[in-house]
Amino acid sequence: MSLARLQKEPLSNLPYYEERVDLAAAFRWTARLNMHEAVANHFSLSVNEDGTKFLMNPNQVHFSRIKASDLLVIDANDPDTLSGLNAPDPTAWGLHGAIHRNVPHARCAMHVHSIHATVLASLADSTLPPIDQNSAMFFNRHVVDAHYGGLAFEEEGERCSKLLVDPKVKVMVMGNHGVMVVGDTVADTFNRMFYFERAAETYIKALWTGRPLRTLSDAIAEKTASEMDNYPSQAERHLAELKAILDEEEPVYRN
Repeated sequence: MSLARLQKEPLSNLPYYEERVDLAAAFRWTARLNMHEAVANHFSLSVNEDGTKFLMNPNQVHFSRIKASDLLVIDANDPDTLSGLNAPDPTAWGLHGAIHRNVPHARCAMHVHSIHATVLASLADSTLPPIDQNSAMFFNRHVVDAHYGGLAFEEEGERCSKLLVDPKVKVMVMGNHGVMVVGDTVADTFNRMFYFERAAETYIKALWTGRPLRTLSDAIAEKTASEMDNYPSQAERHLAELKAILDEEEPVYRN
């Protein structure tokens, strides 16, 4: 849509406006949390029934500046995507295009190189053990990719996407790389990304002590994870509160 047309029409008439607002809020808050990576990393959100049409951040724009109207609309089945106007980052296309093409239940996908998740991804064993309530959320719900193959262009993206085909798996620890989090909505996915980083931080700092860890039993870890899976409205309230803060402090994100 042209800038001239945007100036004539209310922003609320933009296609997928509410979805754009949620995603723009997630970008801005991720920057506030210092979980961004300069002008790299990418979030995407499916907007059609089969999940192959999705919103994604424009190429190499800082998360703290992204607005609702900036988001690109991408077709995962369009082989000419990278040759078009406003083409996305090639690694974003490779990774997110493959996920939205191959994993229809992954409606939203957020990839970051946040510090503690990336430290975890750098360990010989990158599994997150259930040592507290936050880490127990991810028991049997994350997978480790131990076969990093370079930048996530199309071939690497296709390989990584295959690790997310189990609907129970919501987080991929990308060995030697970072983390990919998927979910049903922006709220669901952002909340999960936030807590995975918190859980990774707790685990890494617990390792620093050199003391033995108190690890939960498999039964209690699974019980906790199941309870968190079904905890009512927490993710939605989390994002709503962040949007309320942004509405007061930097409402331009909605533009």
